[in-house]
Amino acid sequence: MRFADDGAVNRLGIFFFYDAQGVVDDYVTTLLDGLAPHFTEMAIVCNGELTDEGRAKLARYTGNITVRANQGFDAWAYKTAMDSYGWDALTEFDEIVLFNATIMGPVHPFSEMFDAMDKRDLDFWGITKFHKVPFDPFGRSPFGYLPEHIQSHFHAYRKSLVSSKEFQNYWDNLPPINSYEDSVGLHESLFTKRFADLGYTWDVYVNTNDLEGYTYGPITFAAKQLIEDRHCPIFKRRSFFHDYHDVLNQSVGNASLGLYEYLRDHTGYDTDLIWQNLLRTVQLSDLTKNLQLVRVLSQDNAQPIPQKFRVALVLHLYYMDILDQILRYARSMPEGCDVIITVGSEEKACIVKERCEGMPYNIDVRVIENRGRDVSALLVGAGKDVLNYDLVCFAHDKKVRQLRPETIGDGFAKKCFENTLASKAYVANIINLFADNPRLGVAMPSAPNHADYFYSYAFSWGPNYRGTKDLLDGLGIKVPLSPHADVIAPLGTMFWFRPKALHGLIDKSWEYSDFPPEPNPADGSFLHFVERAYCYVAQSNGYYSEYILSDRFARLEITNLAFETRELAKAIGPTLARPTLLETCRNASASQGLRATIVRNVKGLIKQNAALTKMALSARHLLGKDPVVHRHEIDPAKDNK
Repeated sequence: MRFADDGAVNRLGIFFFYDAQGVVDDYVTTLLDGLAPHFTEMAIVCNGELTDEGRAKLARYTGNITVRANQGFDAWAYKTAMDSYGWDALTEFDEIVLFNATIMGPVHPFSEMFDAMDKRDLDFWGITKFHKVPFDPFGRSPFGYLPEHIQSHFHAYRKSLVSSKEFQNYWDNLPPINSYEDSVGLHESLFTKRFADLGYTWDVYVNTNDLEGYTYGPITFAAKQLIEDRHCPIFKRRSFFHDYHDVLNQSVGNASLGLYEYLRDHTGYDTDLIWQNLLRTVQLSDLTKNLQLVRVLSQDNAQPIPQKFRVALVLHLYYMDILDQILRYARSMPEGCDVIITVGSEEKACIVKERCEGMPYNIDVRVIENRGRDVSALLVGAGKDVLNYDLVCFAHDKKVRQLRPETIGDGFAKKCFENTLASKAYVANIINLFADNPRLGVAMPSAPNHADYFYSYAFSWGPNYRGTKDLLDGLGIKVPLSPHADVIAPLGTMFWFRPKALHGLIDKSWEYSDFPPEPNPADGSFLHFVERAYCYVAQSNGYYSEYILSDRFARLEITNLAFETRELAKAIGPTLARPTLLETCRNASASQGLRATIVRNVKGLIKQNAALTKMALSARHLLGKDPVVHRHEIDPAKDNK
């Protein structure tokens, strides 16, 4: 069945929408704006809830809006809409299009797609397909494998198929869909083969036959190519938060960033629509991985700083014996900017003012209460004054007590400073990074991973998840948060930020009494909760966070991570190389649940080995063989004594 003229096609659009909060973001209306002109009428089915504002947005396209329980995923939402029409009414349409909010677009005009597909003699079609998978990761396929199939984010059924008893019986007897595995394994992956075997013809708009064997899912792992070379009008929302185990099982991790940069630099699609939705709905750690939110900046070469940016440094100082070292880093700030310095006593204030004489800055030295350390220095000592600036750098002097050697803790401090205030050129590049990326809210050094920091690198929430969540809840900040996701935070509490990105935290009227008195524990205190909250506050305000490295320090980071990864691979490699487990991993290439189980088991081995190592070190210490290495912040409570 083919159509001669798109304008004469009587086409029904059925749109499935789901959002956990019932919010209709602008990417949805942009998608509907592109598709609506090609429909005679539209029906919208929402699973779960729908806000009043969301309903008003959708009502621009149709009065036929159904809100139902969040059951049955997309398949039963589509069935609900079709049941409401009945087969007699549905067969009056030339074509019925089922599509959902898992896609974003249009990147290219949908008119190009409909014009091309109208000329093809088909019974059903879609935009993209998933290639054959030679095994069944969901355990539901009667064939023992996943057949190639049209992806269910866009199905178009012509009258020749809709009027058939086979098609009507299929939807009348649709099995219960209780999980993602059911949705793909019982419906999406089998639909195309089922009706192709019955003699119905099908095709997809974006031909990816040449990518068979290259990737199972071209829309995910070749998205830029599909848009650039094959005029694919859509891309998947999931591209930017895909399970990263699966990403690295199927690629080097380049697809998401390549897609985003192409959309931003070479198309008319507004990439701010992506940020608006994902920052509200997605784990920050997933965005950080998929979009490689890590930036290496030159320490020696920089572009001129935008004049319009009001920039300040907030610097908390405690240890006068390293004051000159810290002030050398402070001199990396642009000349003429404001520098707010907080100290714990008048005596220290006098020392700092004397050492700062002649520095080309507007220096404001403030005596604060020695309670809350660097966190209260920022939130109370500098407080709401930071709202006068477009961009602020926060830093503090840092010592970490180690029995032997002290260079371990000094390395952490060096990592913080070298990736925050390495040089004037580096600081200028950070300022330009914020100027060029209006959704960037926080930029920070990456977490330490050397020596005995290696274990905490893998489990960076530590005992701080519950307290951080309670803090965010108390501030009225709601973002996706999970103890199983990597924490995204400026560990070490040195970072650059837009003050407006920290709205709700920085402009709260904090008092020193809000912070615990000394001594503070090495971990699990209110100070650690705030440290881990910064980036999630920014996320709640619509800003992402990014790790920054100077080009010189990046050499260290890459070398260290490569060494540690290689050593870890050597340690667990013999276990993973057992044929039965290796085969399990292969068969798990599309099964996130099984892979997650494997990863948890490996983490368990690491944790167990770390515990055994610690016990062994303790035993050696008791036997007089070797000192135990501990990591603790030096207790600054002595100022109160």
